[in-house]
Amino acid sequence: MSVVSSPNLEDRGHASKKAKVVAVPTLGFSEEDKEGTFQPHDDALVITLRIGGYDVKRVLVDQGSEAEIMYPNLYKGLKLKPEDLENCDSLLMGFDRRMVISRGMIRLPVQAGDEEVQVSFIVVETYSPYTTILARLWLHAMGAISSTFHLEVKYPMQGRVGKLMGSQAMARQCLVAAITEHSMDQVLVEKEQIL
Repeated sequence: MSVVSSPNLEDRGHASKKAKVVAVPTLGFSEEDKEGTFQPHDDALVITLRIGGYDVKRVLVDQGSEAEIMYPNLYKGLKLKPEDLENCDSLLMGFDRRMVISRGMIRLPVQAGDEEVQVSFIVVETYSPYTTILARLWLHAMGAISSTFHLEVKYPMQGRVGKLMGSQAMARQCLVAAITEHSMDQVLVEKEQIL
């Protein structure tokens, strides 16, 4: 008995060992990405993004946050109703270190360019100059990276790199609104202490 190797068997075995090459764009930032920004700065990364079928301004991208948050202005603007919300028992702490009450959770599509992911937002009842916060979960779902220094979010998009540019003007407007609101809260607290 003799053994003859079959070219078909060799080819099949060899083909199964070949790795499929998928072109994935390299995501990163360079000096060129700073163009159009006022440097140096300490502005937050605030973008405009499509959420639930609407273009939404004043979206804070915060890679330090663990949860995606929706504030009352966006909740009302999207014409959401209490029955649209799922129960959510998360305890949250606001930027001012106060506990924030959750009204519930809702899952909505968030679109950047041609890329869309479903995001679960915790709807809270508290003031914020931002309409929503997108956090690490959204960045990871998009395969995106963000840079507050460059004021950009980059994400893979059909073999290319998609970009979301931050707005320094919008970030500064939000900062002024937050300071004004905080100052008003301080005045009210001081008045209550006097009375």
